[in-house]
Amino acid sequence: MRIDRAARRTIRAAAEVRFSAASAWEIAIKSALGKLTLPPDADIAQELERDGFVPLPVEIVHADGVRALPPLHRDPFDRLLVAQAQADGLTLVTADPALAGYGVPVVDATG
Repeated sequence: MRIDRAARRTIRAAAEVRFSAASAWEIAIKSALGKLTLPPDADIAQELERDGFVPLPVEIVHADGVRALPPLHRDPFDRLLVAQAQADGLTLVTADPALAGYGVPVVDATG
């Protein structure tokens, strides 16, 4: 996914930008399945640290939060991101407009 200019400005202006372990996991899975191309020597954690992202681990409270979500969306990674945003008071940067239906703040990554 490409992030548009306005979303990039929003990210740069934020005091802190977290990157969920769930998103890193999804990147790793898609790369292993050939659905996403990464350089063979890519180190996701190192790249994120270099770019100033703060790791957001998946905690039990996040996993348990998925249980309370209405069935608006089927993707388990996105549902976990929503639960993390709810539990930690975060804003999601996403290209999926359906996630706004959960009532969490959303920045449209596509403009």
